[in-house]
Amino acid sequence: MIEQHAHKRQSIDWAMIGVYLALVLIGWLNIYASVHSSEPASMLAWSSRAGKQFVWILTSLGLAALILFVLPPRLWEGVCIPFYIVVVFLLVVVIFVSSDVKGSHSWFDLGPIRFQPAEISKISTSLLLSFILSQQNFRLSKFKDFMIAAAVIVLPMLIIVAESETGSALVYTGFIFVLYREGFSGWWLGLIGLVIALFIATLTAGAYWSVVGLIAVLVPFCVLTGSGGHPWRRILVGGLFVLFMAFLPGILEWACSLMEGHLDYLNHRIWVPQAHESAQTIWSFLPQIKPIYVLLVLSVGATPFLLFHAYWEKDQALAITVGAFLLGVALIFSTDYIFENVLQPHQQSRIEVLLGMKEDLAGVGYNVHQSKIAIGSGGLLGKGFLQGTQTTFGFVPEQTTDFIFCTVGEEWGFLGCLVVIALYTFLIARLIMDAESCRGNFTRIYGYCVASCIFMHLFINVGMTVGLMPVIGIPLPLLSYGGSSLWAFTILIFIFLALYRNEKKYF
Repeated sequence: MIEQHAHKRQSIDWAMIGVYLALVLIGWLNIYASVHSSEPASMLAWSSRAGKQFVWILTSLGLAALILFVLPPRLWEGVCIPFYIVVVFLLVVVIFVSSDVKGSHSWFDLGPIRFQPAEISKISTSLLLSFILSQQNFRLSKFKDFMIAAAVIVLPMLIIVAESETGSALVYTGFIFVLYREGFSGWWLGLIGLVIALFIATLTAGAYWSVVGLIAVLVPFCVLTGSGGHPWRRILVGGLFVLFMAFLPGILEWACSLMEGHLDYLNHRIWVPQAHESAQTIWSFLPQIKPIYVLLVLSVGATPFLLFHAYWEKDQALAITVGAFLLGVALIFSTDYIFENVLQPHQQSRIEVLLGMKEDLAGVGYNVHQSKIAIGSGGLLGKGFLQGTQTTFGFVPEQTTDFIFCTVGEEWGFLGCLVVIALYTFLIARLIMDAESCRGNFTRIYGYCVASCIFMHLFINVGMTVGLMPVIGIPLPLLSYGGSSLWAFTILIFIFLALYRNEKKYF
């Protein structure tokens, strides 16, 4: 019996729990540092944000103990479907019953407590996605199965977008890493990168036809590299063709200018004008043809033949490439509509400032500008706890929530930021390592879901505070102020720890 209990204790990943507690403590200290001048009260006083966060920490520890030691781990696999349905219902209801909070309709007001279903939806989506992907006959390579998995992810994501919580919705794109681990084609990852690059390029440069020309190179290249023959010969021929296509616009422009210079000579010396009026008209029109139109017509005209070839030869890579081309063309012509009608005005302004399309240090760019000043002023070792001037005098708005990381940078310096990022890196790596060591598919997939959610929050939030991402309002896991966020990440992490303990306790 004693030996059995020893195995149970060893099956708990105490290192992960230690990192969790360290991040929660760092968050609490920095929340107090952010408000100590404006809310001069004790760290434990309910009247201050630090005091309220302390209560959320205590309740989160209670939830963690309940999940880890009381509730049966198999419960989560059994309740994932009704749990998902209930959360989706709450996501819809909150749109109609919640008050407007900075343009967002995503909070339930329960007296002194506010609750955001979007935070809990990451848990329900992770559980249901893990349940579906872990089924014995489920294969992402099957179109029907892929659509089921995609629907589980996209449904809450779209509802959250309708709540004007674009930042929370963006986290759901992280589940692509889970799908990739479970057999999703890497071509789709490239497609997503292409979509992002096209959106930014079209938005910033406005070069519709130039971007279409770049995409047009993709299709004929795929025809050559995807056809039969020795691989090295296909690569060589395809590479030469890409070089030719890259210089084709210049070649056509040179040819057109040459034709313009010799047009009179050709008309009067070679042709008889009265006999060849139609030919002269065509010849005069040639210099006006833009090279980009040639590329576009060739690529669009080749698309049906490419699709037929992909279907006939069962060439999945070619089919995905042609699909990427078509999607790219569609995206280019819909970028303005998405930017003007899907994104909120404040989100549009933040993206414009981020991409250098305009500068507004006193308006939408104020937060990021002050955040970078705070982080930069911290230097290597920081100014010291409660000594940050940007933090003390409240120059950075939302410093306890979305911009908590700049408090770390100012008061703890570069080394403090490095420690925080290292703790997150260890947490994510530990989740993946523990997940890979599990025999059960459900536990492994769920571990990847948790790691993906934490990574997306970390990547977006830190990128936002240093000016590499648009300000979209997303908390830093376990550090930012707020009960909904802290509870959600606590439940996410400790459900995995409970599942992991259940698998490892006798091994």
